[in-house]
Amino acid sequence: MRKRSIGRLPRAATATAAFGVCALALSACAGSAAGGGSGADGEAGEGFAYDAPQEEVDEALEDLDPVTIKFQPSSASPDSVMAPAGTVFKELVEERSGGKITVEIIWGQAIASYAEVHDALGDGRLDVAYTLPVYDPAQFAAVNDLGTVMAAVKPSPFQGELVANAVGNELGWNNESVLDTYEELGLTPLTPFAASGGYYSVCNSVVDSEDDWDGLQVRIASTAQAAQVKHLGATPVSMEYAETFEALQRGTVDCTLGQLVPSAESGIFEVAPNLGYTTENSFSRSPGAYLAGSGFKDLPLAYQQIIFDSNALAAEGGLEAVIGGNADAVRQAKEAGGEVEPFDENLQSAISEYSEELSEAALENGLIDENILDNIAASEEEWTKRFEELGYVDDGTVSDFDEWFDEDTDFSGYAKAVYEEGTAQEHRPS
Repeated sequence: MRKRSIGRLPRAATATAAFGVCALALSACAGSAAGGGSGADGEAGEGFAYDAPQEEVDEALEDLDPVTIKFQPSSASPDSVMAPAGTVFKELVEERSGGKITVEIIWGQAIASYAEVHDALGDGRLDVAYTLPVYDPAQFAAVNDLGTVMAAVKPSPFQGELVANAVGNELGWNNESVLDTYEELGLTPLTPFAASGGYYSVCNSVVDSEDDWDGLQVRIASTAQAAQVKHLGATPVSMEYAETFEALQRGTVDCTLGQLVPSAESGIFEVAPNLGYTTENSFSRSPGAYLAGSGFKDLPLAYQQIIFDSNALAAEGGLEAVIGGNADAVRQAKEAGGEVEPFDENLQSAISEYSEELSEAALENGLIDENILDNIAASEEEWTKRFEELGYVDDGTVSDFDEWFDEDTDFSGYAKAVYEEGTAQEHRPS
């Protein structure tokens, strides 16, 4: 059982602004929630404060019909290292709603792949889902640009992941282009920009210098990463992550540039056991998002608030998955006989310098704030200090992360700090 050692933070929350739009197709357990089922009087109903006692929540829900929502997280199965990203949300929603909202988890993108998940949210096949907007950089250009400039955040397998996700959360909520794009699709952002995990090279040979990259075929996840890989002398290859294992096994690609948690889940280290990483600036991130579908605003206000709050606090499970996956990946790489080493100084300098060029190009697109790099630096410093106060500190490097990471780490303090002290609550339904 995970420890619950970090207590609730004191900052009380209030609901301040409505957000997003339109219509989540829900299965009603009793009555009709999808057809304007907003309670006994057909109105939106009363909400409650984020920190309200459970009795007040129960009172707000007393006359509401039960509903079931379909939630598609990123995990392939309930047994996956990535599973907490889905199960924690389910637990929080069902507990806060007193069982009136049932969350049906759809594992393994069984309803919609990442390529069609936004359509599935729009047409009601899904109600809430983890998506990868960066897979469509033309439509989600601002998200793509934010992922590019996130390379400025200093990476590490533990504290660095927490800081990057806290910084990214602020960037997403503060970018009108990101929010407007979701609104135009009829979708409601719950987490408009999830930085997720950092990016590492996972290769079938040791790749830790500039010369090693020359001529490699490397699977990438974004346009910025394609440019970075090409700049290093390799050939970028775009493919769905589910195809990566077979591509590495057959030698179609030599490496994948990816997050460690899906690499650990898919067993990629069996065919590509060598793991390389940066220690200063990093490769650009391929951010995700948690979105509600086209009928979210048809739900009673109290149900909207429960889903919104629970998604924010479920970041506990998301980071447990990301960071636990990092440790598992390092362990798997070692067990497969691979090397886990940082890139050499010259390679890291080349990556950092080109990342700065890509960030400048992203700024020229006009979709992100011209002072964003300064904002990122300030936010990074602030959150680093805050997480140190909460006891989230690095006790080693990536190379020995499997040894020093405590699997019983409680990430609820992280999730509460980001939600209670950040920007997201300004968008809480009211």
